[in-house]
Parts: sequence; structure tokens; C-alpha cells
Amino acid sequence: MDTTSTENTNAEDTGTQGTGTESIGTLVVLGATGDLTSRLLLPGLGRLLTEQPARRLRLIGADPAPRDSRQWAEVVRAAFDSVDATGPAVDHVLDHAEYLVTDASSAEDLQQVLASATGIPALYFALPPAVTAKAIDALHRVSLPEGTLLALEKPFGADQTGAAALNRRLLSLVDEDQVFRVDHFLGKSTVLNILGLRFANYLFEPLFNRDHVAKVEIVYDEQLGLENRAGYYDRAGAMVDMIQSHLLQVMALVTMDAPQSVHATDLRAAKTEALRAVRPFAGDPVAAGRRARYTAGTIGDRRLPSYTDEHGVDPDRDTETLAEVTLESTTWRWSGVPFVLRSGKALEAARREIAITFREVPHLPAGLDGHLEPTVLRVCLGPDAMVLELNVNGPGDPFVLDRGRLSADFGAGRLNPYGEVLHGILDRDPSLSLSGEAAEHAWRVVDQIRAAWQSGQVPLEEYPAGSSGPQTW
Repeated sequence: MDTTSTENTNAEDTGTQGTGTESIGTLVVLGATGDLTSRLLLPGLGRLLTEQPARRLRLIGADPAPRDSRQWAEVVRAAFDSVDATGPAVDHVLDHAEYLVTDASSAEDLQQVLASATGIPALYFALPPAVTAKAIDALHRVSLPEGTLLALEKPFGADQTGAAALNRRLLSLVDEDQVFRVDHFLGKSTVLNILGLRFANYLFEPLFNRDHVAKVEIVYDEQLGLENRAGYYDRAGAMVDMIQSHLLQVMALVTMDAPQSVHATDLRAAKTEALRAVRPFAGDPVAAGRRARYTAGTIGDRRLPSYTDEHGVDPDRDTETLAEVTLESTTWRWSGVPFVLRSGKALEAARREIAITFREVPHLPAGLDGHLEPTVLRVCLGPDAMVLELNVNGPGDPFVLDRGRLSADFGAGRLNPYGEVLHGILDRDPSLSLSGEAAEHAWRVVDQIRAAWQSGQVPLEEYPAGSSGPQTW
């Protein structure tokens, strides 16, 4: 069957839809020598500065590791070179890069860092969650410049109670619009592509409800194993690493009602209301979740050891490397429709998509033959695209049905995910930032299912690396 392909002809992004307030003058990276900074944050900044040559920004690296400003500038330059970052804004950052030996839990050290900042500072916590919490406590003993922004990486807290406590501590320092709970998984291009597909096409939006949709799958399966991330991953697992932090946000975009605008206030309010309505399917947290971890196996030409034999893993933690939860949105539009959220490591194939399966036709006229399947709309996540799978009359005998595919590529943003995150922070536009209330709602759902796991009601199953998961699934 021939396929029909269309291309997105959207005009390029014309710039930020920020708050209109003064932009950030100094970006302070707490955790400057960490892997997150060199591998993701600085390359994202380089891409952003290349796109915005008129921007003038000071960059301060802060970390306990003994470095000087010259060594820090070399790290920044290497990260910028990795994405071919060039231009006046890049040169300005390299010429003014500063490094301060800093204990993030020390109020005295943090005061010194802020004293070195010019303009409005943004503190980016490229730190483990426990260290971030200590730094926030220390900031309560520091004089913060007016307008200071605080940007925090996921996971935000360790459970609903912890997230609520962290929100209270943050909001006793600054206002909510000065807190950026970062989720690089959903860059601005991906968010707007999903919203554009839903709300700009009369073909789809009237069908996105319980009357027409049988189920929705939101899947992020990886072929990669642990990849030396035991320090973080063995305490988080697939549930916290992907489902709580990322996939629930995707579900919110699929289930939310149309916002009045895509500006930060309206968009975040719509996502928060969508998350408020999410619960384990049929209200049963035991039946709603499954978990497993990989054993030794082969993926392509790579031989992976069992997860429990990976360096730094504590087998007694029973950390899952594959999690699947079935949720529902208790709204008039979606009630009763199962949303299956799944993510895992060391799997046979990489699958990153939203798959919306429509209901089957009630009756097929006599005389049509062939294998009849439901219509499926697949929204691919990275690179962003869509595929509509449907039944059509096949070649040759027109009475025999065949499977057809309509595809379209979504326009890619000029920036990489961390470039988009930093764009929002530096222009004080929280569109991509999670609200404090939304963060707590996401934990509420996950905590119910994790409690069933921790009580032993849901077994930890196993699957060989390179397989599609446990055979019983």
C-alpha cells in the first residue's frame, strides 16, 4: 500500500511569549562540574546564544570542586564547540565566565555567589535532590536580589508530602512565578505540536473523547541499559525517572481542555486541572501497575549484565527498570478510557510515542474482506511526527481491505530541549515550567501505585535485556 506524506509548513517561531519583564542578567549553575552541566545544560546554552547574538549574559559556575575561572571557561568552550556555537553572545559569555568554589549548603558561600552576579540572577540547581533541598534551606539565610529565579531539576521531591514541603520552602523565599520546575522532556516545540494537532484540526478534536477513543498508550521504551547512572536511577526507578516526571505531563496535554491561550498562565492552569483529574484506572492502584527489571541479555551487538550486577546497584532496593501503569482521567470527556503509561530500559526496540486507538466500526458491510483493525493515531516523540493508520481498499482486489498510513513531520524547533528550557528561564517565561500544584498532583497518583508495590501486592517480575518485557505481559 502506498503511503501519503505531508510536510508541516508552519512559519518559524518568532520568539518568546514571555512575561515582558526584565530578562536574566546572570545564570548561576550550582553543580557546575557535574555531568548534567557539561553534557546537556551548557550545549543548550550555546545553541540559545547562537540563535540570540544580541543577548548579554554572565555565567557563573559554582561547585565544591577546586577549579578557577580559566578552567571553567575551557569547560564552557568545549561544550559550546560540541554544538558549533558561535557569535557575539557566545564570545561574551566565554570572556566573562566566572567560577567560584561553593558549598551549595553554605549560606555564606551562596551569598558570595549572589554578590558576584549582575542584573537579575537565575540559580540553576544542577544538583541531586537532597543537595538541592539543603541549598534551598541555606538560601533562607541569604539576602536574595529582587526577582531572583530558582530553577530546579526533576524529580521535584520524593513523594507528594515531600513535594508539598519543598513548595512551602520555595514560596517562603520567592513568588511562584519565580520558581521554574524544569522538565526538558517536553520542549516548547513538542508541547505546541501536540496542542496544534488537537486544537487546530477539526478532524481530530471532536473525536478526542470517551465516545470515540478506546485507549491511549504513552510509551517511552529505551534500548539503553543503566549507563553508569546507578547513583540516581537505583533510587528512582522507571516510575519516578520517566512516568512521574515526564509521561504524566504528556497525558495532561492529551486530556486537558483547550486553554484560552498558550501563554504560561493559561497553559499551566489547564495542565494542572488535567492532572487533578488523574487516578489509577477504576480507582484500583494494585491492578493499575506492573513492574519488572532486566536480567542479562543482548541488544544488537551489546551484552548487558543483569541490572542487579550493574556497578552501584543495591539489589535489596528492588528497583524496577520497566514500569507500566494504567490510569484514567475522571472527567466528562475521558471517563472510562484507559491511559497506559509505560517506560523501560534495555528493551528490544526503542518506542517513543503517544498511540491513540479509536473504537472499532460498529458494522462492516458484507462483501468487504481482509483484516480489520482499529484506526490508530501515533504521535512520535523525538523526532516529532505523526502517523495515522487506517483501513483502506487495497491494491488489486478493491473488496479486500488493506492498512494505509498517512504521515506528517512536525516542525522542529531551532533549539534543543535544554536550549528551550534556558530560553524560558532567561526570558522569565514559565510556559515549560510545572506549577507547584501540578507537581503535587503528579506525585499523588504515583504514590498510590508505589504504595501497592512496596506492600508486596505487586510482584517485581523479570525480563531478559533485549526482549520486549516479561513473557506474562
